Amino acid sequence: MHKNVLQSLVLVILVAMLIGCANRGTPSGGPKDVEAPVIIRSTPENFTTNFKGKEIRIYFDEYVKIKNLQKQLIISPPMDVEPTVTPLGTASKSIKIIINDTLEANTTYAFNFGQSIVDNNEENPYDYYKYVFSTGDYIDSLSVKGKILDAESRSPDSYISVMLYEKDSTYTDSTVFKKKPKYITNTLDSITTFSIDNIKPGTYKLIALKDENGNFTFQQDKDKIGFYEGFITAPSDEEYTIKLFKEELDFDAKRPKQIAGQKIAFGFEGDYKTMDIEMLSAKPTDFKTRRTKDEKSDTLYYWYKPKIEADSALFLVKNKTFIDTLTHRFRNLERDSLVIKAVTSGTLGFNEDFGVSANIPFETINEKDITILDKDSLNVPFKTSYSNYDNIYSLQFDKNQSNTYKIRMLPGALTDFFGNVNDTLNYNIKTKTFADYSNIRITLRNAQYPMIIQLTNERGEVKYEQFADQEQLFDFRNLNPGKYYIRVIFDTNGNKKWDSGNYLKQLQPERIAHYPDLVDARANWDPVIEIILE
Repeated sequence: MHKNVLQSLVLVILVAMLIGCANRGTPSGGPKDVEAPVIIRSTPENFTTNFKGKEIRIYFDEYVKIKNLQKQLIISPPMDVEPTVTPLGTASKSIKIIINDTLEANTTYAFNFGQSIVDNNEENPYDYYKYVFSTGDYIDSLSVKGKILDAESRSPDSYISVMLYEKDSTYTDSTVFKKKPKYITNTLDSITTFSIDNIKPGTYKLIALKDENGNFTFQQDKDKIGFYEGFITAPSDEEYTIKLFKEELDFDAKRPKQIAGQKIAFGFEGDYKTMDIEMLSAKPTDFKTRRTKDEKSDTLYYWYKPKIEADSALFLVKNKTFIDTLTHRFRNLERDSLVIKAVTSGTLGFNEDFGVSANIPFETINEKDITILDKDSLNVPFKTSYSNYDNIYSLQFDKNQSNTYKIRMLPGALTDFFGNVNDTLNYNIKTKTFADYSNIRITLRNAQYPMIIQLTNERGEVKYEQFADQEQLFDFRNLNPGKYYIRVIFDTNGNKKWDSGNYLKQLQPERIAHYPDLVDARANWDPVIEIILE
């Protein structure tokens, strides 16, 4: 009897131990929540008419929070005083909107939350929730649709604002600089199409902005802009294509600043190449000036000799239609010491010239005091050229593969603006073999000349380009191996550069076509590309 009881007790203990082992470990917690939150109700109801209130409540079936509201929430028409949306940063089962602006009569308002509403646990978004109400008797229901392109890049930026300005008695071409639009939408992060909804019938100007500071107005120095030529009319079944571009800045000159002896810095915006600077104050009869551009910043350096003894001077700055007078006060500073450096060092490509630059403008070069010797110590003939604003002397000579070149500049080979000369300068450069490079041949079909062909890297930076004003093959030879995109510019005015657009002049940018594939230019490889243009 006791034996059976003992056996039963042992059996119970073993079963308990097995059950305990089976229950050890972390609970799975069930399947992952992948469902978006659900709206239970809103007060007033969505699509309410004759709206008179100041508060809106939206209730959900679970706790939600709001993310990235500043970029995601689009209110159309925009409000001068932004509404207060809560809660921010905490979870709640409702969202409250307090309207702080005076609403327009008989107007439909739309709050598009994008993907800013997410559940609290897994952050599943409630995609593109829109709350709409009207201060009038009905909800405006028309739409304007289209797509956004970038005039220069392969794909447009994210978060593009697309806007409609009503053509009324107050509208002018400069309205986009001063006032918020009548209606607005946003392409958000990865969408290139747009739909401006809940608009009323009318005539509108269609504008797109990469609105960097989010104020719904155009700032030329910061924003990209695109526009539809003329006006559009709603309703319409047409889908509109808008190309974004960065305008060339209107020229402006900044206050001059003395930064070294006989060296004044003139900051600027816009195109500096036709910028003219003239000192109006009295100056010596042997007065001479030079101008160079800073390598990185938008600054022109104005060099002068001899030294001016006056305390101040008046300068006239002109550039095309721009004209202004600027006062400058001289400071007693030491002149810069001459520093010369090679533009290229190490390996020199077959398409490159060897160049030297300096921190003071060059005045003369004495080619007799310069020698170039190859690896066999044979003299290599060369020619020179000078780039004024860059202040670079270039040495052009025929280069052979697998060669080395020793370049020597004796004292006095280079003289700067103030009469300083170089010490002895020695440079060693080498070349690779032709097999170390790639060649690309491009044929255009249906081309309308003049054309520019550019090879860019994946960031859109131009590495090589060619211009043609009549039909030809485009041979890019001795390219550094790499991956390139091909960009074709329809150079309508034949000025050998891409011209951007201008909103006030209603000028669209010059057309650019992109070859769709990334070209792998490998060493000792010669891709042949045919581009058929529309």
